[in-house]
Amino acid sequence: MGIQIRTCTLLLVSIASSSSLMATSLAASIDWSTALLVKVDQSGNGDFKKIQDAIDAVPSNNSDNVFIWIKPGTYIEKVVVPADKPFITLSGSKSSTTIITGSNHGNIFDCPTLSVLATDFVARYITIQNTYGAGDKAVALRVSANKVAFYGCSIISYQDTILDDTGSHYYSNCYIEGATDFICGNAASFFEKCHLHSTSEGTAQSRPTRRESPSENTGFTFLGCKITGVGTCLLGRPWGSYSRVVFAKTFMSSAVLPQGWDDWGRSSTHSTAYYGEYKCYGPGAASSGRVKWSRQLSDEEAKPFLTKDMIGGQAWLRPAPTHFKRPSWITSNTVGGNK
Repeated sequence: MGIQIRTCTLLLVSIASSSSLMATSLAASIDWSTALLVKVDQSGNGDFKKIQDAIDAVPSNNSDNVFIWIKPGTYIEKVVVPADKPFITLSGSKSSTTIITGSNHGNIFDCPTLSVLATDFVARYITIQNTYGAGDKAVALRVSANKVAFYGCSIISYQDTILDDTGSHYYSNCYIEGATDFICGNAASFFEKCHLHSTSEGTAQSRPTRRESPSENTGFTFLGCKITGVGTCLLGRPWGSYSRVVFAKTFMSSAVLPQGWDDWGRSSTHSTAYYGEYKCYGPGAASSGRVKWSRQLSDEEAKPFLTKDMIGGQAWLRPAPTHFKRPSWITSNTVGGNK
C-alpha cells in the first residue's frame, strides 16, 4: 500500500475532561524555564535504567515541569505516560542515538511502543519505533491526549505508525516512516517541516481522520514538509466521512501517484471529505491528474491552515527549559531500587 493518511479528522477538539481542565489551570502557573531533571541511563549512571521506571516515579497528579533526560542507548520498552502525569518531557540528545523500540502488534490501542495519555507532554530528539513489520497493525506512537508536541523525533513502523488519536498536537522537524495507513487518528494536528517516507513497494496509504461530522474541529495539516517513498504512495483516504487533510508548501517526490487521493471505495465521501493542497511542488505535486473531488486551495482558503493557530498553539506550546533542579521525590533509596 502507499503512504496514505487514514484521516480521521484534521482539526480537533473534544469535550475536555476534568483532569484536562485541571492541567490547563496548572499550566498557567508553571515556570516553564525551570524543570525537575530526571536522568535515565542504561549504564547505571543516572537516576533510573528504564524510561518507564522514571515515569512511574513522577507523583500522580503531577504539577511540576518534569524533564526526563534519556542518555544514548536502545531502550527495548513499552512506555506509557499515564493520564494523571501531565507536564512531562522525554528528551534525548539526538534521535539517531536515543531509541525506544518494541515489536508488539495487533490492537492499535494496546500495541504502541510509546503511548501518551497525559496532557502537556513533549518529546525531543528521540526515535520511537515498532519493528514488527508487515502483516498486522504495529503502532510506534499513540497520542491520546491534548497539548502534545514532538520536536526532532523519528517515528518509524510499517502499518499504523502513528495513531494520532485525540487532542491538539504539534510535530516539528520529525521523520515519519511507514507504509499502510501510517498516520491515522482523529486529532487536530499540525506537522511542520516533517519528512514523510513510504517504505511500501506498493501504494502506501494513510487514513487521515475518523472525522464523522463537519462540526468536529479536527484534521491534519502538513506545512513545509517533504514526501518521499521507495514505491508509490497516496496522500490520504477517508477513515471517516468528513476526513480533513491539507498539504501546504510541501515537496512531493515522484512517489506520489498522479491521482493523489483515494476514496477507499466510498464515493459518498467525495462531497464530504476535505482534501486540499496549496502551493506544493516537486514531480508528485502536479494537479492535472488529481481526483476531481480534491481541492487546490486559494490563498484565502489556505490561510487557516498556515499557522499553529489551528491547534491553539500560542496558548500551550512552550520552549525547552534552561534551568534544572533535582526532584525531592528522588532519593538514594528510589535510585538504588531502580538500578
